[in-house]
Amino acid sequence: MNLEQFELSIKKLFLHDLLEVFNDDFGFTNRSNNSIKIIGYSTNLSIEIIEKAAENNVDLLLTHHDAWDFVYGLREECVKKLTEYNISHFWIHGPLDYIDFGTCTSLMNKLCIDKLLKPSIYTDGGETPGIGEFKVPMGFDVLVGKMCNELREPIRAWRNNDKEIKRVGVLTGAGHATNHLKTALDEGCDTYITGEATLYTIQYAQFAGINLLVGSHTYTEIFGVESLAMKIQDLNDDIKIVRLDESHFELGQN
Repeated sequence: MNLEQFELSIKKLFLHDLLEVFNDDFGFTNRSNNSIKIIGYSTNLSIEIIEKAAENNVDLLLTHHDAWDFVYGLREECVKKLTEYNISHFWIHGPLDYIDFGTCTSLMNKLCIDKLLKPSIYTDGGETPGIGEFKVPMGFDVLVGKMCNELREPIRAWRNNDKEIKRVGVLTGAGHATNHLKTALDEGCDTYITGEATLYTIQYAQFAGINLLVGSHTYTEIFGVESLAMKIQDLNDDIKIVRLDESHFELGQN
Protein backbone atom coordinates (compact mmCIF):
# COMPACT_ATOMS: atom_id res chain seq x y z
CA MET A 1 0.00 0.00 0.00
CA ASN A 2 1.14 3.54 -0.70
CA LEU A 3 -0.05 6.84 0.80
CA GLU A 4 -2.54 7.46 -2.00
CA GLN A 5 -4.13 4.05 -1.39
CA PHE A 6 -4.19 4.80 2.34
CA GLU A 7 -6.05 8.08 1.70
CA LEU A 8 -8.55 6.24 -0.51
CA SER A 9 -9.16 3.82 2.37
CA ILE A 10 -9.92 6.74 4.70
CA LYS A 11 -12.42 8.15 2.19
CA LYS A 12 -14.11 4.76 1.85
CA LEU A 13 -14.43 4.31 5.61
CA PHE A 14 -15.63 7.76 6.61
CA LEU A 15 -18.82 9.56 5.71
CA HIS A 16 -18.23 12.45 3.33
CA ASP A 17 -20.19 14.80 5.62
CA LEU A 18 -17.97 13.97 8.60
CA LEU A 19 -14.83 14.68 6.61
CA GLU A 20 -16.32 17.96 5.41
CA VAL A 21 -17.42 19.13 8.88
CA PHE A 22 -14.02 18.23 10.37
CA ASN A 23 -11.92 19.13 7.32
CA ASP A 24 -9.20 20.70 9.50
CA ASP A 25 -9.27 17.97 12.15
CA PHE A 26 -7.38 15.21 10.32
CA GLY A 27 -4.50 14.80 7.92
CA PHE A 28 -0.81 14.12 7.51
CA THR A 29 1.74 15.62 9.87
CA ASN A 30 4.55 14.02 7.89
CA ARG A 31 4.93 12.21 4.57
CA SER A 32 8.27 10.42 4.58
CA ASN A 33 7.59 6.85 3.54
CA ASN A 34 5.34 6.06 0.58
CA SER A 35 5.71 2.28 0.87
CA ILE A 36 3.42 1.12 3.67
CA LYS A 37 3.86 -2.42 4.94
CA ILE A 38 3.43 -1.86 8.69
CA ILE A 39 0.98 0.57 10.31
CA GLY A 40 1.51 1.33 13.98
CA TYR A 41 -1.34 2.93 15.92
CA SER A 42 -1.77 4.80 19.20
CA THR A 43 -3.91 7.58 20.64
CA ASN A 44 -1.26 10.30 20.81
CA LEU A 45 1.66 11.55 18.76
CA SER A 46 4.72 11.88 20.97
CA ILE A 47 8.47 11.31 20.94
CA GLU A 48 7.90 8.18 23.03
CA ILE A 49 5.50 6.69 20.49
CA ILE A 50 7.71 7.58 17.50
CA GLU A 51 10.59 5.72 19.16
CA LYS A 52 8.32 2.69 19.62
CA ALA A 53 7.23 2.96 16.00
CA ALA A 54 10.85 2.92 14.87
CA GLU A 55 11.56 -0.14 17.06
CA ASN A 56 8.66 -1.94 15.35
CA ASN A 57 9.75 -0.96 11.81
CA VAL A 58 6.55 1.04 11.30
CA ASP A 59 6.14 2.78 7.93
CA LEU A 60 2.99 4.76 8.80
CA LEU A 61 2.02 5.93 12.28
CA LEU A 62 -1.76 6.30 12.76
CA THR A 63 -3.01 8.31 15.75
CA HIS A 64 -6.19 9.96 17.02
CA HIS A 65 -4.41 13.15 18.10
CA ASP A 66 -1.91 15.34 16.37
CA ALA A 67 0.69 17.08 18.53
CA TRP A 68 -1.29 19.91 20.13
CA ASP A 69 -0.25 23.48 19.31
CA PHE A 70 -0.33 24.38 23.00
CA VAL A 71 2.21 21.67 23.85
CA TYR A 72 4.77 24.16 22.61
CA GLY A 73 7.48 22.79 20.34
CA LEU A 74 6.28 19.18 20.36
CA ARG A 75 5.07 19.05 16.76
CA GLU A 76 8.37 20.37 15.41
CA GLU A 77 10.35 17.77 17.36
CA CYS A 78 7.98 15.00 16.27
CA VAL A 79 8.37 15.95 12.60
CA LYS A 80 12.17 15.85 13.00
CA LYS A 81 11.98 12.36 14.52
CA LEU A 82 9.48 11.08 11.95
CA THR A 83 11.69 12.34 9.13
CA GLU A 84 14.80 10.86 10.74
CA TYR A 85 13.15 7.43 11.00
CA ASN A 86 11.42 7.69 7.59
CA ILE A 87 7.95 7.28 9.12
CA SER A 88 4.83 8.90 7.72
CA HIS A 89 2.17 10.08 10.17
CA PHE A 90 -1.60 10.46 9.79
CA TRP A 91 -4.00 11.61 12.50
CA ILE A 92 -7.79 11.71 12.56
CA HIS A 93 -9.62 13.35 15.44
CA GLY A 94 -13.18 14.66 14.96
CA PRO A 95 -14.29 12.15 12.29
CA LEU A 96 -13.12 9.22 14.44
CA ASP A 97 -15.06 10.47 17.46
CA TYR A 98 -18.38 10.42 15.61
CA ILE A 99 -18.19 7.56 13.10
CA ASP A 100 -20.14 4.42 14.01
CA PHE A 101 -16.96 2.41 14.70
CA GLY A 102 -15.21 5.27 16.47
CA THR A 103 -13.91 6.06 19.93
CA CYS A 104 -17.17 6.11 21.87
CA THR A 105 -18.79 3.07 20.29
CA SER A 106 -15.57 1.05 20.45
CA LEU A 107 -15.26 1.64 24.20
CA MET A 108 -18.91 0.70 24.69
CA ASN A 109 -18.28 -2.54 22.79
CA LYS A 110 -15.23 -3.31 24.95
CA LEU A 111 -17.34 -2.86 28.07
CA CYS A 112 -20.00 -5.21 26.63
CA ILE A 113 -22.72 -2.57 26.61
CA ASP A 114 -25.26 -4.64 24.72
CA LYS A 115 -27.60 -2.08 23.18
CA LEU A 116 -26.63 1.22 21.59
CA LEU A 117 -29.58 3.58 22.08
CA LYS A 118 -27.92 6.74 20.73
CA PRO A 119 -24.46 7.25 19.24
CA SER A 120 -22.22 10.12 20.24
CA ILE A 121 -22.93 12.95 17.80
CA TYR A 122 -21.69 16.44 17.03
CA THR A 123 -24.09 19.31 16.36
CA ASP A 124 -23.85 23.09 16.34
CA GLY A 125 -24.52 22.90 20.07
CA GLY A 126 -21.47 20.68 20.64
CA GLU A 127 -20.91 17.00 21.29
CA THR A 128 -23.24 14.60 23.07
CA PRO A 129 -22.41 11.29 24.79
CA GLY A 130 -23.37 7.94 23.39
CA ILE A 131 -26.14 6.19 25.33
CA GLY A 132 -26.27 2.42 25.82
CA GLU A 133 -27.77 -0.27 27.99
CA PHE A 134 -26.80 -3.58 29.54
CA LYS A 135 -29.41 -6.27 28.92
CA VAL A 136 -28.66 -7.61 32.38
CA PRO A 137 -27.94 -4.91 34.99
CA MET A 138 -24.36 -4.97 36.24
CA GLY A 139 -22.96 -4.33 39.70
CA PHE A 140 -20.97 -1.13 40.15
CA ASP A 141 -17.80 -2.94 41.27
CA VAL A 142 -18.10 -5.41 38.39
CA LEU A 143 -18.15 -2.62 35.81
CA VAL A 144 -15.27 -0.81 37.52
CA GLY A 145 -13.23 -4.03 37.39
CA LYS A 146 -14.08 -4.63 33.73
CA MET A 147 -13.11 -1.10 32.77
CA CYS A 148 -9.79 -1.42 34.64
CA ASN A 149 -9.06 -4.69 32.84
CA GLU A 150 -9.88 -3.36 29.38
CA LEU A 151 -7.97 -0.11 29.81
CA ARG A 152 -5.10 -1.93 31.58
CA GLU A 153 -4.97 0.81 34.18
CA PRO A 154 -6.73 1.80 37.41
CA ILE A 155 -9.68 4.12 36.96
CA ARG A 156 -11.31 6.66 39.25
CA ALA A 157 -14.86 5.80 40.26
CA TRP A 158 -17.54 7.55 42.30
CA ARG A 159 -20.64 5.59 43.29
CA ASN A 160 -23.43 8.12 43.62
CA ASN A 161 -26.51 5.89 43.71
CA ASP A 162 -27.41 2.44 44.99
CA LYS A 163 -28.83 1.05 41.72
CA GLU A 164 -27.35 -1.72 39.62
CA ILE A 165 -25.95 -0.26 36.42
CA LYS A 166 -28.38 -0.44 33.50
CA ARG A 167 -28.14 2.66 31.27
CA VAL A 168 -24.78 4.31 30.62
CA GLY A 169 -23.63 7.52 28.96
CA VAL A 170 -20.18 7.43 27.37
CA LEU A 171 -18.03 10.25 25.98
CA THR A 172 -14.38 9.28 25.63
CA GLY A 173 -11.45 11.63 26.11
CA ALA A 174 -12.29 15.07 27.47
CA GLY A 175 -16.01 14.48 28.01
CA HIS A 176 -15.92 16.25 31.34
CA ALA A 177 -18.30 19.19 30.88
CA THR A 178 -21.31 19.22 33.19
CA ASN A 179 -23.63 19.60 30.18
CA HIS A 180 -22.37 16.19 28.99
CA LEU A 181 -23.48 14.67 32.30
CA LYS A 182 -26.80 16.51 32.11
CA THR A 183 -27.46 15.00 28.68
CA ALA A 184 -26.79 11.54 30.13
CA LEU A 185 -29.12 12.27 33.04
CA ASP A 186 -31.85 13.53 30.72
CA GLU A 187 -31.54 10.24 28.83
CA GLY A 188 -32.13 8.27 32.04
CA CYS A 189 -28.55 7.13 32.62
CA ASP A 190 -27.49 5.92 36.06
CA THR A 191 -23.77 5.96 35.14
CA TYR A 192 -21.46 8.18 33.09
CA ILE A 193 -18.06 7.17 31.66
CA THR A 194 -15.38 9.49 30.30
CA GLY A 195 -11.62 10.05 30.07
CA GLU A 196 -11.14 13.21 32.12
CA ALA A 197 -12.78 14.81 35.16
CA THR A 198 -12.76 18.23 36.79
CA LEU A 199 -14.02 19.43 40.14
CA TYR A 200 -17.27 20.43 38.44
CA THR A 201 -17.77 17.01 36.85
CA ILE A 202 -17.30 15.25 40.16
CA GLN A 203 -19.43 17.73 42.10
CA TYR A 204 -22.31 17.63 39.62
CA ALA A 205 -22.28 13.82 39.43
CA GLN A 206 -22.48 13.65 43.21
CA PHE A 207 -25.25 16.27 43.37
CA ALA A 208 -27.29 14.65 40.60
CA GLY A 209 -26.79 11.08 41.84
CA ILE A 210 -25.16 9.63 38.72
CA ASN A 211 -22.21 7.24 39.01
CA LEU A 212 -19.00 8.55 37.48
CA LEU A 213 -16.24 6.34 36.02
CA VAL A 214 -13.13 8.06 34.69
CA GLY A 215 -10.28 6.40 32.83
CA SER A 216 -7.45 8.23 31.10
CA HIS A 217 -7.97 10.31 27.96
CA THR A 218 -5.43 8.11 26.17
CA TYR A 219 -6.84 4.70 27.03
CA THR A 220 -10.54 5.50 26.72
CA GLU A 221 -9.85 6.39 23.07
CA ILE A 222 -7.36 3.73 21.94
CA PHE A 223 -10.07 1.25 20.90
CA GLY A 224 -11.43 3.65 18.28
CA VAL A 225 -7.97 3.92 16.70
CA GLU A 226 -7.68 0.14 16.87
CA SER A 227 -11.03 -0.29 15.10
CA LEU A 228 -9.89 2.06 12.34
CA ALA A 229 -6.55 0.26 11.93
CA MET A 230 -8.34 -3.08 11.61
CA LYS A 231 -10.73 -1.71 8.99
CA ILE A 232 -7.82 -0.32 6.97
CA GLN A 233 -6.19 -3.75 7.14
CA ASP A 234 -9.44 -5.35 5.92
CA LEU A 235 -9.26 -3.12 2.84
CA ASN A 236 -5.53 -3.73 2.33
CA ASP A 237 -4.63 -7.27 3.31
CA ASP A 238 -0.98 -6.78 2.36
CA ILE A 239 -0.30 -4.66 5.46
CA LYS A 240 0.41 -5.53 9.07
CA ILE A 241 -0.91 -3.48 12.00
CA VAL A 242 0.69 -3.17 15.42
CA ARG A 243 -0.58 -1.47 18.57
CA LEU A 244 1.98 0.87 20.14
CA ASP A 245 1.20 1.07 23.84
CA GLU A 246 1.81 4.37 25.57
CA SER A 247 2.93 4.78 29.14
CA HIS A 248 0.17 5.61 31.64
CA PHE A 249 1.58 9.10 32.02
CA GLU A 250 -1.78 10.63 32.95
CA LEU A 251 -1.65 8.57 36.14
CA GLY A 252 1.97 9.46 36.88
CA GLN A 253 3.03 5.93 35.88
CA ASN A 254 5.57 4.80 33.30
